[in-house]
This record gives sequence, C-alpha cells and structure tokens, in this order.
Amino acid sequence: MHVALTGTPGTGKSSVGVALERRGYVVIDLDELARREGLIVGRDEARQTDEIDVDALRRAVRVPAKIAFLKGHYSHLMDVNLAIVLRCRPSVLRSRLEERGWPEAKVRENVEAEAIDVILQEATSRLPFVFEIDTSNTTAAQTAERVLAILQGKREGHEPGSVDWSDEVLSWY
Repeated sequence: MHVALTGTPGTGKSSVGVALERRGYVVIDLDELARREGLIVGRDEARQTDEIDVDALRRAVRVPAKIAFLKGHYSHLMDVNLAIVLRCRPSVLRSRLEERGWPEAKVRENVEAEAIDVILQEATSRLPFVFEIDTSNTTAAQTAERVLAILQGKREGHEPGSVDWSDEVLSWY
C-alpha cells in the first residue's frame, strides 16, 4: 500500500514523516528522491521553488515495503492507494511559514492555497480515497496516530470537507 502524505508546505508532512519512521514505517521523501535522481528540471525564481518532472518521479519511485508513505506536497500525484492531506488553519500556517523566513509573497501564496483547499481538491479529483487531518493544534506524534488510525479503518471525521477554514477566510474581508 502506498500512501500519499501530502499538504500545503508547513502543514507538518516532514515532522509526521519522522514520527512514522520512528514507528518503523518507510517514508520516502519525494523532494530528496527528485534531487538524487536528477529530476529537478528547472527553478521558478519568482516563487522560489524547484520544478520537478513529476511523471519521471512517478516512474522512479521504488517502494521497499508493503506499506510506505510518499511525503511531499505533490505526493498525491504519484501512484498511491490513498492520500492523507495534512491541513493547517491559515493563521497558524502563516506563522509557521514566517518562522521559516519565507518571503511574504511565498507565504501569502501558500496560505491562500491552504485556505481554498488546493491540494485537497487536486487529490480528490485524482484519487478515490482521500482523507484530511487538521494539524493546527496537534503534535507530530498525535498526527501520526491519526494517520495510522485512518489506515486501520477509523476514517470518520477525516473525510474530504471535514476541515473547513471558511470562518477564518471570511474574517479577512
């Protein structure tokens, strides 16, 4: 089983990935794999992001275990059985990204993407099984527990649309 651990940058994918690895699960960092395999095909300087050949990356993924997590904000574009989209309240996400020292334009782009469910929409348009977890006020270990609960069939409350930022977004206006 291949599980996409996806979400807007800053929602906790790396931290949750570490927590899952500590429990003995295989976690494949797609950004690291893309660099190692030479699949970075350009750089978007305006957005300060690498451009990755997603199709070539999809072909390059080799999973050495029965259950593996593919970690990255585009992991839902890989050949996976299900996607778990990590979500974070936009105001909390803004703080997390600002703490990273990201430029305001990049922070704004990612906060807006989270607010309008961009990754969730991409995942649900492509995959039959998509779940979401709000990481705004949880630790990586708590989120990892929720990820594993979803795999064990405890999916109620994690269906697409269960996380809703409309109250916060409406307060922007």
